[in-house]
Amino acid sequence: MLDGILNGNPFAQKLNRVYAPIARQSISVPAGLIIDVLYGFVMAAVFLLLYESLPGGTGLVKGVSYGVIIWFFRMVMYAATQWMTLRIPGATLLYIVVTGLVEMVLLGLLYGAGLRP
Repeated sequence: MLDGILNGNPFAQKLNRVYAPIARQSISVPAGLIIDVLYGFVMAAVFLLLYESLPGGTGLVKGVSYGVIIWFFRMVMYAATQWMTLRIPGATLLYIVVTGLVEMVLLGLLYGAGLRP
């Protein structure tokens, strides 16, 4: 749902027009839902696996730490790759990095609030 808010708003749609020539005209909602659920379980499992080694004394702080780590490996590296290999406007890449940070920290907070090893 958060992806829809962050990527479906008019500002994001304007920034992401650069992908229009290569984007699919429609997506499979059931496939997307299944993939998101599977990713969620895998990311939760990795959070639980790393829980003791994450910085912070409480679950919420550990969740934020995890969110920042995931953000770096998922969003920052993705944006850097896009910058190096494609002609993507800087504003689009910045939007990806910033909204990715919001999304991953919120996800980490949810994991930190609800999961314990």
